[in-house]
Amino acid sequence: MTIRSWTDWGPLAARYQKAGPRRILALDGGGIRGLMTLQVLDRLEQDLRARLNAGPSFRLSDFFDLIGGTSTGAIIAAGLARGMSTSELISFYREFGREAFTKRALILRWKSLYANGPLQRKLQDTFGEKTTLEPQHLKSLLLAVTRNATTDSAWPISSNPWAKYNDRARPDCNLLLPLWQIVRASTAAPVYFQPEVIALDAKDSNKTFVFVDGGTTAYNNPSFLMYRMVTEPAYRLGWPKGEQSMLIVSVGTGARPKLGQTDEDPEQNVAAAAVQTLSALMNQAAFDQDLSCRTIGRCVAGPILDREVGDLIPRDDSGQRVPLSTGLDRAFLYARYDAELTAGGLTALGCSDLDPECVSKLDSVDHMDDLERVGQAVANQISLDDFGPFVSA
Repeated sequence: MTIRSWTDWGPLAARYQKAGPRRILALDGGGIRGLMTLQVLDRLEQDLRARLNAGPSFRLSDFFDLIGGTSTGAIIAAGLARGMSTSELISFYREFGREAFTKRALILRWKSLYANGPLQRKLQDTFGEKTTLEPQHLKSLLLAVTRNATTDSAWPISSNPWAKYNDRARPDCNLLLPLWQIVRASTAAPVYFQPEVIALDAKDSNKTFVFVDGGTTAYNNPSFLMYRMVTEPAYRLGWPKGEQSMLIVSVGTGARPKLGQTDEDPEQNVAAAAVQTLSALMNQAAFDQDLSCRTIGRCVAGPILDREVGDLIPRDDSGQRVPLSTGLDRAFLYARYDAELTAGGLTALGCSDLDPECVSKLDSVDHMDDLERVGQAVANQISLDDFGPFVSA
């Protein structure tokens, strides 16, 4: 690799050259349910603007040093890293939802339910056809999780100028890839959208790969992956760990556990078993990312994980939360915001009149108002006091 220099960071060099605490925003996949995520982020943007005495030009990219996401989370992350406001992204989603989730002609649905054209055009119009991952196009570092179906491996693609595959001396330098195409690859959900073919090196046919939705990897919730990528020396960032040094905010798109077989009917047909198994694997992978963050990091906000471990927010013997002024020597502070899209979960959020089936679908564009309402209920759980030293004006 060529010698690393701060000149590689272009206009971002002054910001990242400074020592100091780092803040990470991780966004789950979940189709049009990204509208829930955006309601949480809209509240967060407003609260941070007020707490930090920032003006109307304040964006989440001013606060978070790395913004990353999977699938629909990658769309939002890319928009935020480009400097878009949450209100702009909410408008984008309402327009994009209707366009992207318009079913193809019946004869074509044997391959995918939706054509990639509307989504591709919307991404190109929003991010620009020639916008790349190069630092001059971004306000913060960006990560998008994809899956390389050709090599059968997860490919998290970051804009870190010092990452191995972002070396400008390489003919397959990831920094030169179109931003819209990376996001399109991350959102290519099997059944819903066609795969995305990307030529990493126009002169080497062996470097042309087929990409599908990052949600089909273990990183539909990318939070712990992002922690590894900024601290593990192999990724060449080496950000410091510690409760005073790193904050990770993770936002989900809602989870809906589904009951499977019972002892009265323990077997399923092949199709049902395949769907149930894939859903279970994705849910458990997301759960594991969340659990890892809460055990390695210090959880300051988050729903209950299960009845055995609870929410893993540190408490004393009397059940009171341990104040942040009492250090626990964890690797980072961690806040998780998400909803359970079951009848019980929606009732707890004050949304008992909503149908769990309607708000849990990835393509539920007829219920966008309901999705925003659920997101607003989750947003009410935000307290910037949980972020401790990271929100000092």
